[in-house]
Amino acid sequence: MSTITNRISYTLRRNHTLLFGKMASLFDQYEQAASLSSGYMTGKPVIPEMTTAGIINANLEDETPMFTKRRIDYSPSDYVTHMAVSNSKLVLGMRNKIRRMDLTQPDSFDDIDLQKSTGEKARIYELFYDRFGDNLLISLIHPESNLPLENVLLYRTSKKPQHCSKMKGHIISSVAWNPLIPNDNTTGLILIGTTNGLIFETELACGDERPFFQSSPEQYFKQVFDVGASSVIIADSKIITGLVFHKIASDNYFVFATTPSRLFQFMGNINSGDPPYLQNVFNYYKDVPESYIELPGKLHYSKLQLYYLNNKGLPSSFAWMTEPGVMYAGINYKAEFPQNLIGAGQKLLAYPNDKGEGSPPLSIVLTEFHVLVLFHDRVKVISALNEQLVFEDFFSETYGSLKGLVKDPEKGTIWAYSDMAIYRYRITREDRYIWEVYLDKNEYGLARKYCKGDPVKIDKVLTKQADNLFKQEKYEECAVIYAQTHTSFEEIALKFLEARQEGALREFLIKKLMSLKNQDKTQITMIVMWLMEIYLNELGVLRTSGKQTSQKFKDLQDEFRSLLKEPRIKDCASNNRSAIYNLMSNHGDEENLIFFTNLMKDFEKVIQYNLQHKNYRAALNVLTEHSRPELFYQFSPALMQTNPKETVDAWIAQDRKLNPVQLIPALVHYDNKKDPRQGSEAIRYLEYCVDKMGVRDQAIHNYLLTLYARLQETEKLMTYLQRQDETLVPYDQKYALRICSELPGLEKACVHIYATMGLYEEAVDLALKVDIDLAKENADRPEDNDDLRKKLWLKIAKHVVEKKNDIKRAMEFLQECDLIKIEDILPFFPDFVTIDHFKDAICTSLQEYNQHIEGLKEEMEVATQSTEEIRGEIQTFRNKYSMVTAQEKCASCGYPIMGRSFYLFPCKHVFHSICMVAEVLPHLAPTKMNRVSEIQRQLAALVGQEDSASISSQSLMSANISTKDRLNAELDDLVASECLYCGDIMIRSVDISFLNMSDYPAILKSWE
Repeated sequence: MSTITNRISYTLRRNHTLLFGKMASLFDQYEQAASLSSGYMTGKPVIPEMTTAGIINANLEDETPMFTKRRIDYSPSDYVTHMAVSNSKLVLGMRNKIRRMDLTQPDSFDDIDLQKSTGEKARIYELFYDRFGDNLLISLIHPESNLPLENVLLYRTSKKPQHCSKMKGHIISSVAWNPLIPNDNTTGLILIGTTNGLIFETELACGDERPFFQSSPEQYFKQVFDVGASSVIIADSKIITGLVFHKIASDNYFVFATTPSRLFQFMGNINSGDPPYLQNVFNYYKDVPESYIELPGKLHYSKLQLYYLNNKGLPSSFAWMTEPGVMYAGINYKAEFPQNLIGAGQKLLAYPNDKGEGSPPLSIVLTEFHVLVLFHDRVKVISALNEQLVFEDFFSETYGSLKGLVKDPEKGTIWAYSDMAIYRYRITREDRYIWEVYLDKNEYGLARKYCKGDPVKIDKVLTKQADNLFKQEKYEECAVIYAQTHTSFEEIALKFLEARQEGALREFLIKKLMSLKNQDKTQITMIVMWLMEIYLNELGVLRTSGKQTSQKFKDLQDEFRSLLKEPRIKDCASNNRSAIYNLMSNHGDEENLIFFTNLMKDFEKVIQYNLQHKNYRAALNVLTEHSRPELFYQFSPALMQTNPKETVDAWIAQDRKLNPVQLIPALVHYDNKKDPRQGSEAIRYLEYCVDKMGVRDQAIHNYLLTLYARLQETEKLMTYLQRQDETLVPYDQKYALRICSELPGLEKACVHIYATMGLYEEAVDLALKVDIDLAKENADRPEDNDDLRKKLWLKIAKHVVEKKNDIKRAMEFLQECDLIKIEDILPFFPDFVTIDHFKDAICTSLQEYNQHIEGLKEEMEVATQSTEEIRGEIQTFRNKYSMVTAQEKCASCGYPIMGRSFYLFPCKHVFHSICMVAEVLPHLAPTKMNRVSEIQRQLAALVGQEDSASISSQSLMSANISTKDRLNAELDDLVASECLYCGDIMIRSVDISFLNMSDYPAILKSWE
């Protein structure tokens, strides 16, 4: 009694009265308190759980019970014997009547008196509701004799049951409604099971859709199977307690039929002709034994339940309640034979009985993971996966003993009913602990699926899976999974080290590295360096043992290099490249060191390494392959010392990518005695720059000239100097002159440079020391300065006479240079030279003078004649005139020209003076425009003076007239030098718009 009181008190404190509605009584509260939940064996945490990874699981499991019941606030008028629910429509069976209720409108209901329909007292044997709540089939028996009385059909819109005359004489114990959506006229084909073991196929007309001559709703009613025809079975065990059929493929169907102790399985194709359509499915078993499973027992009833995912489609599993227990299994739709319809993993769920309690089960309901088993005073929930008791709900006897447990096939709701009460069960997160069940069964994939993304649960699953694989010594597999857990990094690493599984440790580190976030830089760096050490150590062991050519070594090295290319590892290595360089150097792994430097694009390091090891060609190949100018500038000096030709070839291949000026340091470090190729290759590159690339940089030209000079490439030097444009000399002339002056044998070059600098006298002076012909060549170079040319030639002549004493050759200069005469060179001859040497020259000179004088006379006569002709033309032009009529109009303003001064042009165009000035003035230069304005002002002033002058001022008027004529003449020159329309003004104005911009608005407005 104290226990009951405590439970009631506890219930009141938890305020559970809300679960039972406004009319709930104290007994209802007690009943709810008596609902005990055993839960899963794993239990549930009530405080935040600390995971192995040290992460607090703050998301506590939902404490809402998984299964809760609520009594419906409804009191039946009589004892309830049967109940059916479908598509939110509920039917209660009582003595001689049924009550229909729409759960969406609970205040309205229909009562149908069955005695009026049958004409005598009747007892309901069973109610059968189709899944859509449209048709209710009721099997009635005599209340005293239990013999078959009547089977009636009640349509949802009808209150009058229809007698199924063809079913008369049979007690219907089960119905397999058509799973397809029926039309409003018929139910489609259905199967009927009876208490004497017969299975019939029929199709029922709905409502008032029967033909007028048909009194019964059955369109046909034909037997298709008898469960006792081919096997010995006692009468009470023939009852068809469960029946269901489904379409698997286009014409392929399966059928389950149960008796109290047997589960029959049928499969086959349907008829395409007349009904019964499922006859072929059952005909197969006329000649062969039926396929069934038998669970012997003393119960005279059983219950078949199927589970449909989302209450649609084909069932995924089934449960069959028998006396020994509940058989649970999945359905194999790929089966070729009926006996294979029941999938693997079938199990028999035993009833969890209390001590001393052995009441048989009354009914079951199957959910996705549980089986609800109804007893006379309680409901027990058993896990279909691990067969454990999950929940136990006790009922008081206040409302009588429990009668049944049903499920709405369309909505999925679960209902229990007793003599005087109706209960509804609510399932909340049924799958909340399924992950643990699968985890206990080592089904890790399903366990992860039902973790529903919870990181703590997933971590537990992965940890256990990895631990199990480690125990099985599947180290590589468990390493991958360990990396996904939050288990201590050090703990896992130590496990692999103790097991001496460096390969698995390496795999674990790689996977762990990939799972880290970018901000975990310290952990990433640590793991990367550890991986480097592991790989280098393993490669070193293989190399030391002489296995560097083995496939294992190759695979390991390829794996290592592929790892280095991974973006995350590559980034980390880039930030710690110095440490990695040292690590690889300490291991003596030159190949991977070079690979890593290339990967980091640290080509400077690669080249330095090759140069240190005298791999000059390799270093040059790196330079050429990556074409980075700064590296060429840095390492070319060293490479030019060892491989000058290849280096220059590389430079030339780069063409304009390289700046030749920055390569000069590599060119200046040459030792021609040690390797003559260095100087010649330097010249080859500089010639390429000058000739092919057109480089004009002075430093390049200066150094090329220097190399020519120092390497005694005299011919190349002279060719270079002579082909340069003297107006745009690319080299420093003073520098070139100094270089060439310091070295012997380059006098000709110096002469050319002097001449290029315009120092012709110095050039001739130096050339006289070398070659007379060179001196003569340079003496003719100042072509625009005859005085200088003459001076230079006289200098040559003096040198020839005084130094060479070659009078004959000096006289030849008179023919070579037309600027010097015999009298110019006579002072250079000695006093006692005979005239025979230059007699001919004197005579020739006198003849040339005479010819020159005659030429001048002829030119003077021609000039005098031309002057006379010009004077005549001027006089003729002054006397030239044109005729102008009185009707002639100004070409500009269009008014007659008479009455005003005007201009007449040879082209016959006539303009008023004022119009001409106005038209021409905009085209004049500003200075001329100002002068025209000034002349007009002065002319106006002179006219004013004339008007005010008296007759006595005759002399003043004469002076004004003279000034006026002069100003008019100047004005004519400024504005009337050419015709306005035929002269240059018209040509220059071709791009001037006809309209003035300021006139545009007025013009546009006029067009509107």
